[in-house]
Amino acid sequence: MDSGDTAWVLISTALVLFMTPGLAFFYGGMVRAKHLLGMLMQNFFAMGLLAVLWVLIGFTLAFGNTGDGGFIGNLDFLGFRDVSGAVGGGGGFLAELTIPFVLFAAYQMTFAIITPALITGATADRLKFSAYATFIGLWLVLVYAPVAHWVFAGGWLAEMGALDFAGGAVVHINAGAAALALVLVLGRRKGWPDELMAPHSLPWTLIGTGILWFGWAGFNAGSALAANGVAAQALLNTFVAASAAMLGWLVAERAKDGHATTLGGASGAVAGLVAITPCAGFVGSMPAILIGATAGVVCFLALSLKRRFRFDDSLDVIAVHLVGGLVGSLLLGLFADAQVNEAVAEEGLLVGGGAGLLADQAVAALATLAFSFVVSLVIAKVIDVTLGLRITEEQEERGMDLALHAESAYAFGDFG
Repeated sequence: MDSGDTAWVLISTALVLFMTPGLAFFYGGMVRAKHLLGMLMQNFFAMGLLAVLWVLIGFTLAFGNTGDGGFIGNLDFLGFRDVSGAVGGGGGFLAELTIPFVLFAAYQMTFAIITPALITGATADRLKFSAYATFIGLWLVLVYAPVAHWVFAGGWLAEMGALDFAGGAVVHINAGAAALALVLVLGRRKGWPDELMAPHSLPWTLIGTGILWFGWAGFNAGSALAANGVAAQALLNTFVAASAAMLGWLVAERAKDGHATTLGGASGAVAGLVAITPCAGFVGSMPAILIGATAGVVCFLALSLKRRFRFDDSLDVIAVHLVGGLVGSLLLGLFADAQVNEAVAEEGLLVGGGAGLLADQAVAALATLAFSFVVSLVIAKVIDVTLGLRITEEQEERGMDLALHAESAYAFGDFG
């Protein structure tokens, strides 16, 4: 056991867990005031349900039989059986870790919590709480755990040669594809797109952006699973990619709409954080800036997709997470550098390698997108037929806070 590695991953685990409340603030500021507690509740509830499910079944399905090149883990770690504070638990690369096995499992738990929580931005203002709870529980087991096994645990995509440092495919493409499937079944908000549905508190969104940016240091640099040079490079790449993406988004927004907005700055930074996630520990500093800037422009342009195709992605999860995840995963095929990380077996096309890694990245991205979309669509359809997915028009008009939770975020009467 290495005490420095252990200390860094302990800190990273806390940082990633803090990202889920940050996400709640980020999304919460963008919804209308009457739906604020509904949004906060969905994100905080994910920390309750998914942590328990991860211990019971999720971890073993994701990381059982690590390194097998297969599609899903076995039941060796059911209920965290044999997941102890000792090092060397599990097979494959897990046996070589210098941190306690239970810490690795806890760190991965924070990823499993925030990934389904990302979906809440797409379904804001209309998804029934009971339907949400059922969906994310089933999704963790049927979608997230298998995809995590494919990539993070040496499954078939990792065996093929695809790279994903911290979750471009496992987290962002996965959640973005699920968000698209869910909104297609759920339908549009009452009044969209004709009514103006402006954010009720952009300061909340900017606070959430800051928390996410802060926590992303643990998300990306923590994925080195050691306090070393790869973690340091991943930390720098995370920061500069977000910065470049913010600039790219704002330049594109200013050119198109004539204004550079605070919401655009926040969205651009998050788009860069998303895009650098698969690349963080595999590329150098200049490629990180290029990846971030590209993501900022491309994700901004992707905003037009929802109006063109008439799907109501309330808070632009698909434009930021699905598109941003695709951008980062594919650009890794151009910029992966063995001098940054010796785990890069085949370098990117622009670093001196061939097109092999780019092809592997495309296969991984498309496989994740297709699997997540199809299974999520089936889960959503089943829930819609049985429990019903959305609240009533009357509840939507009244607001989720009062209708579902019998609470109000703001006591406006106190101000006269």
